[in-house]
Parts: sequence; structure tokens; C-alpha cells
Amino acid sequence: MFVYLDNSATTKPYTQVVKTMMNALEKDFGNPSAMYSLGIDAEKLIRKSRESVKDLIGKGRGEIFFTSGGTESDNMAIICGAMKNGKRGKKIITTKVEHPAVLESMKLLEKRGYDVKYLNVDKYCNIDISEFNRELSDDVALISIMAANNEIGTVYPIQDLYERKPPDTIFHSDCVQALGKMRLHHVDLMSFSGHKIHGPKGIGGIYIKKGISIHPYIVGGGQEKHMRSGTENVPGIVGFGKACEISRKNLSDDGCEKISKLKRYFKENIENEISDIRVNTPENSLSTILNVSFLGTKSEVILHRLEEDGIYVSAGSACSSNKKGESHVLRAMGLSKDEIEGALRFSLSGFTTEEELDYTLDKLKKAVESFRSIARRR
Repeated sequence: MFVYLDNSATTKPYTQVVKTMMNALEKDFGNPSAMYSLGIDAEKLIRKSRESVKDLIGKGRGEIFFTSGGTESDNMAIICGAMKNGKRGKKIITTKVEHPAVLESMKLLEKRGYDVKYLNVDKYCNIDISEFNRELSDDVALISIMAANNEIGTVYPIQDLYERKPPDTIFHSDCVQALGKMRLHHVDLMSFSGHKIHGPKGIGGIYIKKGISIHPYIVGGGQEKHMRSGTENVPGIVGFGKACEISRKNLSDDGCEKISKLKRYFKENIENEISDIRVNTPENSLSTILNVSFLGTKSEVILHRLEEDGIYVSAGSACSSNKKGESHVLRAMGLSKDEIEGALRFSLSGFTTEEELDYTLDKLKKAVESFRSIARRR
């Protein structure tokens, strides 16, 4: 059996997405900036896709600009937003558990003289609202807090935090994991990615609220209203748009609740069948993510053992999995070395079935028991 439970890393594109992209490659291949009909047709497809993204996030008073993905969108929002609002001050507020695209942007800004405050989290990855309030001041240029954590699934009270910010402070939220899986609260800047919602890789977007001004990230030909120059990736954009269109329907049809039920089913069975575990994902979390520590094991070993049985899971964020060292998210949560080393992330999707989860549990239980048995004999 083939079981894919790493949907937080990337998702399998919908069949309709692939067909839409193929049509754009084979038929509507014109340059959107061209003045003749082939180019105009391509430009119309971009406009339609832009509306599909807006429909999914809930139409607010702002614009969608397409980028190469979530990383570029995060970089653009944070670096360009902070620099544009630099006259207000050099202070930035974020958390210790953001995606590497955010944290690396913060490091770059620190080298340019910005004072970045990293909020702590508790054992379930929740931030301390009182600490957030203490850091608020008139010299805060930018706040960047993700809508939902990509390793644990914890959902953050973005609307409440946004309402607490100083009037002229720019508020950015990394919504890459949250898009299509929960209702989003509009802030000043939001980042998205196509391949997390069964769209293609290499495409993403940034939402910029009306009245918010930031510097362009890539300059040149003036595409995307001069916010992101370069010939548009039409196949990627229409694929992203189609994925948003389907995700909106699933969100309206309680598709997320169906996934939530499967996650609860899987979690309860793990708790009943496997001893000495710690469930790291709280109740207030995305429907798709379940992070569990299997004490006395090594997640990398269990991961590869499951792979032999056709099951694909992860030990953390795919964007930091090629780096040596423990998860910065689990470390910030205060987990022990044993809890961090034995942590696995299972991320479900609308394609996941109960049969797949039963198969996974059976193989997971055997893998954990085998590892612990060998460890005890050493």
C-alpha cells in the first residue's frame, strides 16, 4: 500500500490542476504582456486566477500579487515591509517558531540594524499574549506571526493580535499552511504557496491590504503592477488559481471537518495502541497536522522503516530537514531531547482514508516496538 502523510511538505496536485496547467502550456502560451490576442488571453487567465485566490481568502480591501512561492512572499513582506516602514522605527516582533523563510529574513534585517523580538511559546506552541503586549510600542515597524504552525499545527489568534497592534505598524502573517484549511483573518500582508493546497510548486502569492505600501521586491519590466517584475508564470498561476477554486469548495463543504475526524481517529488509536508517547499538537490546531513524540525512539529511523512499508511521514519541516540539528519549533516548546528525537509529523489531506491510517498504525506500532526492543538489548 502507498500512504502519503506528508502533506505539510507538499501535496499531490489535483487532476483538474494538472489539466488546467497543460492547457496553459499547450494552448494559452502567449506572453501576458503582449498586445495581440494570444497575450491578452493569457492575461485574462491571470486575472481569473487572481480572483480565485481572493475568493478563497475572503475578499478584502487589498490585492493579490503572484510570486515564486511562500518563501519569496515571506521575504518580500518582511524585508520590503520593514524597510518601507523603517522611519517609524527599527523594532520588529515575531516568534521563535516561524518558518525558516521568516526567521532568515529576520536575521538579514538584524544585520541591517533592526531590533527583532522573538516571542516565546509554551509546551503546545502557543504564544504568550501578555508578552506580545509588553513588546508593543510606537517604534514597532513590523509584526510577523504565522496563522498556523507548520510543524505542530497550532493556530494563532491573528485577528486579536492584529487589533492590538499600533495603528501604523505593518502586520504580516505567513498563511502558507493555513490557506484552504481555515478561515483567514485579513491583516496587512499575507503569504501563500500553491503546492500546499494541491497546486503546483514554484508559485505563490502575497496579499497587500489597500493603503499599505511596501517596496517592490523584484524590479524590471513592471509586471504585477510593478510589485514583482518578470514574465508571469502563467501555467503555475492558473494551476494555483484552480487549486484555490477547488479548496474554496472543500472549505465550504466542511472538507476540513472530514479531515479533522480522521485526525482524531488516528490520534486516539495511537494513544490506545502505543505507550510512552507525547502528543505535541494541541486541540486548537489545523485539521491536517498531528505531531507525536514516540519516546525512546529516533524519528529518522522510524521514518525510514515506515518508508519501507510504503508510508511517507516527516520528522519536521521539509524546508529545514536538510539541516543538521533538532527542530527549532520543538526546542522552543521546551521539549526534552528524548521527545524531540522521537517526534514525527503526520499531515493528512482530503485524499487520506481511514484504511490508510489503520495500515499506518499497524506498521508504526511494529516499528516503534522493534526499535525499543533493540534499544533495550544494547
